[in-house]
Amino acid sequence: MGRRSKSSRSKAKAKKQSLEELELHSMSENESNEEEKIVETGGKEKGISERKEHEKKDDESEDENECTIETNPKGPLFSDENTAWLRPTKNKILDLDEDDGDDINEKELEVERQSRLIDMEMKAEKEEAKAEMSRTIAQETEIFHLPTMEELENEENRVVSPSEIRSRIESILEVLADFKSRREQDRSRSEYIHQLASDLSELYGYLPELMEYFLSMFGASETYEFVDASDRPRPLIIRTNTLKARRKDLATALMKRGVSLDPLANWSKVGLKIIESPVPMGATPEYLSGHYMLQSAASMCPVLALNPQPNEKVLDMSAAPGGKTSYLAQLMRNKGVIIANDLKLDRQKATVANMHRLGVKIVITCTHDGRKLGKKFPHTFDRILLDAPCSGLGVISRDPSVKVQRTIMDVKKNSHLQKELLLAAIDALNHKSKKSGGVMVYSTCSVSIFENEEVVNYALQKRDIKIISTTLDFGKPGFIRYKEKRFHPSLALTRRFYPHVHNMDGFFVAKIQKLSDGKTKHSLESTKHIEQDIEEKMKDSKEKDRKRKVDASAGKETLKPNKNAKNDHFSIPPSFPKKKSNAKVTKPRRYKNSGS
Repeated sequence: MGRRSKSSRSKAKAKKQSLEELELHSMSENESNEEEKIVETGGKEKGISERKEHEKKDDESEDENECTIETNPKGPLFSDENTAWLRPTKNKILDLDEDDGDDINEKELEVERQSRLIDMEMKAEKEEAKAEMSRTIAQETEIFHLPTMEELENEENRVVSPSEIRSRIESILEVLADFKSRREQDRSRSEYIHQLASDLSELYGYLPELMEYFLSMFGASETYEFVDASDRPRPLIIRTNTLKARRKDLATALMKRGVSLDPLANWSKVGLKIIESPVPMGATPEYLSGHYMLQSAASMCPVLALNPQPNEKVLDMSAAPGGKTSYLAQLMRNKGVIIANDLKLDRQKATVANMHRLGVKIVITCTHDGRKLGKKFPHTFDRILLDAPCSGLGVISRDPSVKVQRTIMDVKKNSHLQKELLLAAIDALNHKSKKSGGVMVYSTCSVSIFENEEVVNYALQKRDIKIISTTLDFGKPGFIRYKEKRFHPSLALTRRFYPHVHNMDGFFVAKIQKLSDGKTKHSLESTKHIEQDIEEKMKDSKEKDRKRKVDASAGKETLKPNKNAKNDHFSIPPSFPKKKSNAKVTKPRRYKNSGS
């Protein structure tokens, strides 16, 4: 047994040495193969084939060794059960390092495969989303059936729910957004607009003519947003009276009373927006003490645009109930003079009360007709604020009666009054003022073009003025065209505020600077042109009279006057003795005094 064990050990050592030599030889071959892979293209397949052939040779030599060991006359070294794991094979020793690299490559490929699968899944999801989008577009782009006259007559006999009207409005807006592809055949755009105006006026309770006017101004979708926002209440705003308190102290005092508030905006240093209040804001001790004034955000904009300075003479032509007047005095630091005018005496009582409560000491109230102030105070004031009386189409959320009480004729009548007030205000301005140079602000709480751009454009034609920037960083520019009308390009410097855009009342602000006391060249030329037309008409009438007399004298012997044709233009009047007093047609007949 001892001899056998020694012989077996020696054989195992010899075998191990041979295996190590083969391993070193194979490793050198692998290194050479890897260098060939780097240098030569396509070396990878060659190295793999050579490795396989080498492995086959090793397996064959190993099988031969096994056969020689098993056919040894002295007997097998190991049993059949232990040969698989006791005897180390050549392939396992040689491929130990290569297997580790293959495992790493297999892991990287697995990660790449997973990422590729994820990319494929995402791509499939995108394709499904596109397909679903195309299906929804195909479903939603179905041609909307506009109701016929018979269907509309049937609707009058039944109660139509607001949800049904609203869905029809939204469908019409979708059709108008892509009218070419979604319109119904033999249906014009005006029919859709007319139906939209009818539905909007019925849903929100407007007069149809007002709704058609809004549609002509804003367009379909913006009109829907405007009327919808006008039905919602605006946030409650208070203005701090800096003559008595600071905004920080006022906010602290109101928060102690349980009021939830926020600063109004970056453009206002005195405004506070009330979110929630357990007590009425018009009955707090701070309000009664004059620490703040209830005032909308939009009504602060004209005062900010005017920007009055201390020790100036300022006119507020439509002052009641005193919100803007008190803000003017606040910006002037209670220094200077403010003339607060209003036509109605009852409204001025509220103005006087507010001035006393807020501690304003520079205001003088009066009740004159604003159209006559230009003659009563010519070239007097440094700055003028004209918040003209208007139709109130911008404050419908506060006064819903405007929906049914205002017509287009009412709006046009207001524009006539506003033109007179604006010209009177310009006449009362002093363009030689060293402080401001004669600046005024014209504002209305209406969104109508008749009351805003047309009025200012009229003043540009009648007076020597120009439109300057309002210095307000927000707001939409004014209209410079409306339908066939074209306004002065400088009207783009005016500012408009909308409830659906700025969450404020509808307002219009224009800042005007007076250049001289005379009329504009345009207005002078227009008056000269009118005078020339009158002179030409007078000459034509004289020439016609002369021709008629010549014709009458030529046909006196041949033609007899027709007594029955008194009003006939071509009949010859009867011949009477001429009178010298009827020499000129344009002058009236002069009579001699009888001495009585």
